Amino acid sequence: MVIKIPRQARKKSKTGIYHVMLRGANKQEIFHDDEDNMRFLDTIIKYKKQLEFNIFAWCLMNNHAHLLIKEGKEELSITMKRIEVSYVHYYNRKYNTTGHLFQDRYRSENVETKRYFMTVLRYIHQNSMKAGLVSRVEDWTWSSCSGYYDKGCYYQHLLDSDSVLKLFSGNKAIAVEDFRKFNEQNNNDSCFENQAEKGRRLTDEEARDKIKEVLGTRNLAQVKSLPKSERDDLLRKVKEIEGLSQRQGSRILGVSVSLIHRA
Repeated sequence: MVIKIPRQARKKSKTGIYHVMLRGANKQEIFHDDEDNMRFLDTIIKYKKQLEFNIFAWCLMNNHAHLLIKEGKEELSITMKRIEVSYVHYYNRKYNTTGHLFQDRYRSENVETKRYFMTVLRYIHQNSMKAGLVSRVEDWTWSSCSGYYDKGCYYQHLLDSDSVLKLFSGNKAIAVEDFRKFNEQNNNDSCFENQAEKGRRLTDEEARDKIKEVLGTRNLAQVKSLPKSERDDLLRKVKEIEGLSQRQGSRILGVSVSLIHRA
């Protein structure tokens, strides 16, 4: 019998604004070409019209996407599920494939202050530059940056930029210039609660505690004896633990590294 452990409910944002990141399962690519990027943004537009949410920023990378979004007529979790399911149907038809495309649960964080709102917006726009894909933030086609610079961008009509620019000035030209200066500042912006720990390897004790959270009521020794589908599902979740190496997971769970790698 498989015991389902309920996930902890997300804490609601007081402003209704969230920073969302969608990632490919096992870090796989989710956008292979321009058509894929366009289809994803078309999907957001489709539901934006129906549900009246706001999009303040986006950046689409090969294996993940960032959104700065304000909830509309329904809870964000339902909206994101609609977007994910619609895009996955398109992706599976186009590439004649099946199975998981996105990581099981999208990441989100509440954005409840003006200061953090602007930090997230800049963080999203600088994502491609910090990854070394472009030398200037405005050169990445699949972000909302050039829309703020009044140069137009793919899907300009998706972007809710007016209220953001008014935070800088009531004069559009001055607002754009001041926004550009802010948006291109050198910084050490970090987002999501565990961002500061990104890149740091967990100790075995920390790793063991994280793995136990994933396993729920199961104990560490049980994993290798579980049915393959159930075992692989758990191992995929274990692989997603930030700072955990597969070799470390192998030692703690008593399974081979290759078994974790193939899951």
